[in-house]
Amino acid sequence: MYLTQALHRAVQQHPHRIASRCGDRSQSFEAFARRVARLAGALQALGMQTGDRVAMLSLNSDRYLEYQMAVPWGGGVLNPCNIRWSAAEIVYSLNDSGSTVLLVDETFRPLVAQFRDQARTLREVIYCGDGAVPEGMHGYEALIASATPAEDVRRRDDDLAGIFYTGGTTGFPKGVMLSHGNLCSSGLAIRAEGFASQGGVYLHAAPMFHLADMGVAMPHWFEGNTHTILPAFNPEAVLDAIERDRVSHVLLVPTMIQMVVDHPAMQKPRDLGSLTHIFYGASPLSEAVLERALAAFPGVAFAQAYGMTELSPVATVLPPAYHTAEGRKLGKLRSAGRATFCTEVRIVDEQGVEVPRGTVGEVIVRGPNVMQGYWNQPEQTAAALRDGWMHTGDGARMDDDGFIYVVDRIKDMVITGGENVYSVEVENALAQHAAVAACAVIGIPSDEWGETVHAVVVCKAGVEIAQSELIEHCKTLIAGYKAPRSIEFRTALPLSGAGKVLKTELRKPFWEGRQRHVA
Repeated sequence: MYLTQALHRAVQQHPHRIASRCGDRSQSFEAFARRVARLAGALQALGMQTGDRVAMLSLNSDRYLEYQMAVPWGGGVLNPCNIRWSAAEIVYSLNDSGSTVLLVDETFRPLVAQFRDQARTLREVIYCGDGAVPEGMHGYEALIASATPAEDVRRRDDDLAGIFYTGGTTGFPKGVMLSHGNLCSSGLAIRAEGFASQGGVYLHAAPMFHLADMGVAMPHWFEGNTHTILPAFNPEAVLDAIERDRVSHVLLVPTMIQMVVDHPAMQKPRDLGSLTHIFYGASPLSEAVLERALAAFPGVAFAQAYGMTELSPVATVLPPAYHTAEGRKLGKLRSAGRATFCTEVRIVDEQGVEVPRGTVGEVIVRGPNVMQGYWNQPEQTAAALRDGWMHTGDGARMDDDGFIYVVDRIKDMVITGGENVYSVEVENALAQHAAVAACAVIGIPSDEWGETVHAVVVCKAGVEIAQSELIEHCKTLIAGYKAPRSIEFRTALPLSGAGKVLKTELRKPFWEGRQRHVA
């Protein structure tokens, strides 16, 4: 299997069906494939060779879809850059991956000078925005217009398809290596769960750099469905797109669902009858929000997925049947569902031995969706991949029916608004301020975001600093969503006998009385 396989099938079976809609642009599968072949040829003419990494830093667009297909078509490897990261974090990913070409839109054009100065392997920059092409960059449309179409190299199952960066337990992002087989098998599993049907329309409302969007879009490539694209998530724009483009399927995290159903625009008379499925992940959906969502979207099937970038990205699914009034009586709504197709899931102890049902242990996953490893990080790869099993670092229990319930994290991580934030990244940023003597970062519950980043800081003797100043300091080093939302100052941190910070003690007052210690 290979990523471009589904595009060839769509061109063969329904060349005139609309492949993508973005703003006032739309194109058929036949036209889309021609542009992909030309973009692949242009990248090869710029020096892209088999296995070379090509990065993209851009808001959502139809050109992002073309990039996702053209790079593998020409033999390259995708490196979608996180648009929420700081410039320093993006430079790190460019250097770490050895990316040679970068596509950038108008939003991120001002950062290019810094990238050219600090990204050691970067040779070429392509401007994929709609404005005038800046000096020193290649124009996206001009490249396509002048390029000789390339033949699809048709990469194989185990060939590297992309490096997808995620937060790191060492304080630096990790590049997750996913093969063509990883991504295709995960897409087929999602398709088997029923989250795609021929003739549907998938809405890209979540950020396209994120593997969640790319992974959930995969089954729609297999079906040859239309892709409607919003530049970024906006509740009213989501509703407008569903109505205008007759959207049938969309991926939203619980925070997004809440923002859509509670938005004033939801009160306008609308025809949303085309929508059949809402897929969500990152955390369970509260019953209160689900009730409002079911009232807003009557007849829509809701399904939850649990996974991670390392799993391409889905491991378990909670199907629509458990979201209905009857289904909720079965008590599974707080679960993350059961192992999806092609995937095995176990709950194990520290020795890797499966624990009895109902006992909390670590979630491990095996299947064709499991990553090849972390780019240039053999030690972290060996720690995560053992005997073919991906050790997720999530603590959970499994019931007698095979449903898993995530209760805590073995890894020191916060999930806020669907994004993973490793505490050590934030602690490293805080520690670089001259006023900070010690610090610890935890996740605390939030009705809006699931969790928010909370820091406990010990200042150096005789030094005082404002909470706002520390937060702004962090934003200069890491992405804004990783920076603390709140900071509490103490004279000392609670320590174990071995001198380790007792984060369980720091979390306790915030999570007391809750069944789960994560959102």
